[in-house]
Amino acid sequence: MKLYILGCYAATPRSDTQPTAQVLECRNQLFLIDCAEGTQVQLRRNKIKFSRIDHIFISHLHGDHFFGLPGLLATFRLLGREKDIHIYGPEGLKEAITGMLSLGESEVGYPINFHVLKKTESVRIFENEKLTVETIPLSHRVYTNGFLFTEKPKDLGLNVEVAKKYGIDPSQYRNIKKGKDVILDDGRRIPNSELTFPPQKVKSYAFCCDTSYDTKIIPLITGTDVMYHDATFLDNEKHLAEKTGHSTAREAAMIARES
Repeated sequence: MKLYILGCYAATPRSDTQPTAQVLECRNQLFLIDCAEGTQVQLRRNKIKFSRIDHIFISHLHGDHFFGLPGLLATFRLLGREKDIHIYGPEGLKEAITGMLSLGESEVGYPINFHVLKKTESVRIFENEKLTVETIPLSHRVYTNGFLFTEKPKDLGLNVEVAKKYGIDPSQYRNIKKGKDVILDDGRRIPNSELTFPPQKVKSYAFCCDTSYDTKIIPLITGTDVMYHDATFLDNEKHLAEKTGHSTAREAAMIARES
């Protein structure tokens, strides 16, 4: 996994930082998490190809988390995109995005698939052969989700030297990496353990954006390799965090410690 934090500041952009947007690269796939103003510029600065983004996850409908999305979708059209895009977000997101594009007569010309999130418990919203994505219900002023990305178990590592020693045809390598033994032409069975190395450790990433201090998320994110958590205020501004539905840096650290 590789994480690009394109923006992590609070609601107002500054000259040296942007509101929230991230790209998670996992096994050669890119996932955009939130899309504030300035996201396109940050994608350019980080040399991230727009065409590799097929899945976008929007945490909630505050502007500093999705106002960059209509522009990005329009740019996809200008770059000649034809393949589907999948957008996961709360009720109202589809209407907001399609309404803005319609008012500007900006037909994108490629399929946009909106996946509406409205459940208040954690649910799996994406899965393929490489990873899963589950929601992390958060406590904010509006309906909000974080996202937990978890890699699936990887294939075993192939000991090529041993395989060559036994004269095993490369066409069998895939089955070996999936855990199968090999039967040689002379009838000998070569156990898989002799031909492979243990698989690489799988990784996980928890994105917990705007949220009040909420210990209910701890069971969902316990043991994750990396966690990103709201820390909008310092501890002496705790009253502001409570009022606005955010966390202090101390509270974020407490969630991290317990997780």
